[in-house]
Amino acid sequence: MRTIAIVCVGVLSAAFAVAGPATADPPSFTSQVLSLSVHVGPGGATQCTVEGELFVPSGVGPDNRAPALLTTNGFGGSYHDQVGAAQMFARNGYVTLAYSGLGFGGSECKISLDDPLYDGAAAAQLVSFLGGQSGIAFTDTALKSPLPALDMVRIDPVDHNGVPAQYDPRVGMFGGSYGGGIQLSAASIDARIDTIIPMITWNDLSYSLAPNGTSTTVGVSSAVSGAAKFLFASLLFVDGVDNPGVTGYLGDPARGAECPNYVAFMCGAIAQALMTGELDPDNTVRLRHASTATFSERINIPVLLAQGQQDTLFTLNEAAATYEALQARGVEVKMIWHSWGHSHFAPAPGEFSVKGPLDPTTQYESGRMLDWFDHYLKDSGVDTGPPFAYFRNWVPYTGNAAPAYASSSSFPVGNNRAFELSGDGRLVDDAATAVPGARTFVTGPLGLPTGIEPLNIEPSGNIPTAQIPGTEASWTTAPMTVPMDVVGIPKVTLRVQSPGAPVIFAKLYDVAPDGKATLINGLITPVRIPDPAAPVPITLAGIVHSFDVGHSLRLALTGGDISFRGGLTPVPVTIFAEGSEPLTLPVVG
Repeated sequence: MRTIAIVCVGVLSAAFAVAGPATADPPSFTSQVLSLSVHVGPGGATQCTVEGELFVPSGVGPDNRAPALLTTNGFGGSYHDQVGAAQMFARNGYVTLAYSGLGFGGSECKISLDDPLYDGAAAAQLVSFLGGQSGIAFTDTALKSPLPALDMVRIDPVDHNGVPAQYDPRVGMFGGSYGGGIQLSAASIDARIDTIIPMITWNDLSYSLAPNGTSTTVGVSSAVSGAAKFLFASLLFVDGVDNPGVTGYLGDPARGAECPNYVAFMCGAIAQALMTGELDPDNTVRLRHASTATFSERINIPVLLAQGQQDTLFTLNEAAATYEALQARGVEVKMIWHSWGHSHFAPAPGEFSVKGPLDPTTQYESGRMLDWFDHYLKDSGVDTGPPFAYFRNWVPYTGNAAPAYASSSSFPVGNNRAFELSGDGRLVDDAATAVPGARTFVTGPLGLPTGIEPLNIEPSGNIPTAQIPGTEASWTTAPMTVPMDVVGIPKVTLRVQSPGAPVIFAKLYDVAPDGKATLINGLITPVRIPDPAAPVPITLAGIVHSFDVGHSLRLALTGGDISFRGGLTPVPVTIFAEGSEPLTLPVVG
């Protein structure tokens, strides 16, 4: 189980796990394994020893200082997963500290979900270490042999609030998934951090684990909990509990108290989500405390977001929510929608690297990262790329994936194309051709699935798709006469009739000329409807997809899904074509 969880959730661990030259004759570096002592939690009352490794480019010192980088692992990993990227950046002139996040990879204390009070505070103290504070780093695990204060990192005269700060290095952060969340958390409490590159990470953990496509308040946050991601939540939880192993629990018995290796509320929250399919308000608040949705107004530094099109854990919607929140406040922010993510681990050729070396000269995304840091940490003046870029898997290219990336000076992109729901099961782009009518289906009992299809942790799996009769309603367009390229977040508003508060699942399919329907990137949007008497606006999962000539678009609503825990009580749900508003998709080209 632990292996599955690491593969499914800790993709960035693998992505940064290997080393490779950035140039034909890369400069050398040295490295040193360290134990770092930090104090976290309310009042800094909890001491934790963090494991890490420091990479120092050759030739740097008091008279030739270099900027620094800080990075940590994805969920279930360790600092070892970051060594390859740390070496690449060291070769390019960055003093780089890779460390294991709290609760993982030899580091003590419990998993806090990157909460600012815990993981954020730990990262801030590691920033102080890079800025020259002594008494944090030790060369032995017993913390008896302190490392002399660093004197090779460039120091800034003021932080990003314009205030002189102690131990203020010129420093950036990078990493993905859990290693992306920590960057936003740390930046919210430490104005000394200069820039960050969070990849495939969350905006609101309550949405990530129990998303709801309706009752949206701001960004992706909803006033009503959605449906729990049964598989992802289970795998995440088991992996976190298992990570310390027997040695970790024996060495730090406090990690086994209350909720093993997690902050106390997590055991109850996971149990509640798996049993009932939803989160109560208290657990929602706790998850949001560790979420950018709560503290984005405290982030004031340049941010390069990178999110995966093939990601069923942290969807494109989450990066879009963070992007729009930062941009609305005038924060310098850019965004990349790359091909890969938690549900597909293989980047496109020339895009990034999971199993091979990170190479900024041949890989689009690796190059964007190095340019970003060179611009903001070395004052190089290099172009940091467009405000928004997205990978198109339908564009042929060789070598570097740059030709497959389209760019825009703004987000969102394109123009909305509307398809009316017709009572006869068609989606039509001419409202005059729609006919009145309704389609009815039932939800499953006890939150159980109402059909089979590939799991959301591996949506490309070779599993046949079948739905129990009477548990689905769908609407399909005529075959495309010209390609339709969709880039962004589709929306629809439904007129519904149902007793109670049903939970349904919205899905978009690409239907081939032979009738085979493919769920686009495995993406599913749960919808918990608190008041069926009112119109139900639904924000679906974002996509980048080209519908080819002869293919059709299908909107399907089902009463259950194999990857989620749905509503506990089976109810009929009727969708009326009359009174529903069109399905709108952002179309480019």
